[in-house]
Amino acid sequence: MGEILELVFHTYRWFDPRRYGSASLANTIDSNHVDLAPIVAHYEDHNSLCVAAKTDRDFIWFSPILPGSPPYAGEISWMTSTTSAAKASWRASHATQVAELMHLVGSPLAKSGLEEDLDRKTRRWVLDGTSEKRVLNLRDYSEGLPGLVWRNFYGPPFIRMFGERLDALPSECRKPLGEDLVLVQPYELPTEAGTEAGMTRERELISLLGPECFYDHERRTLPTRRPVLDSLGQPVH
Repeated sequence: MGEILELVFHTYRWFDPRRYGSASLANTIDSNHVDLAPIVAHYEDHNSLCVAAKTDRDFIWFSPILPGSPPYAGEISWMTSTTSAAKASWRASHATQVAELMHLVGSPLAKSGLEEDLDRKTRRWVLDGTSEKRVLNLRDYSEGLPGLVWRNFYGPPFIRMFGERLDALPSECRKPLGEDLVLVQPYELPTEAGTEAGMTRERELISLLGPECFYDHERRTLPTRRPVLDSLGQPVH
């Protein structure tokens, strides 16, 4: 955790940290001298951590895998404004930094896009008695993929799953990030998600990658082709 926080706040400088906690952000951070030790201690004591800027526009949330949870359900979630993505330099740095963070934590998958787009592809409303509740379409990535969003970072298990079909994608939508990561990006900006053109491009790429690898939102059926994982989410050799 200390190494991750060092990257996020000292190397990447994603935002100026001012508050941290779990259920509440009652602990303050001196932005002139960011001491990571108490922040790491909070994570170790509570098995969760949120670090936020002065406002709620920017924050990062750490949710590790807990006993009783699906085996690959841990997450690192970073929230910021879409205005940042309007800059080509920011987009280039973002891709490099996400790849570096994935390597650090051993994650085979990362997604980036509009909050509402991520939410509608990962959750749905179901009837629970006389009321409705939100449920996950997939427990975790061992069951396949919920769809395509703005940026989709695929590690070895997914590269193996897609195989040569990755090479069929338009070159502007596919970018290798080293030897073991590929960025699949249907459109240039996250704000294109949910537009007719954006959804059309997503469908085109899914048809090339294999619809069987993705959750079918119309029929509400699980993917039939899934990545082969070991206990760390890596390829089985």
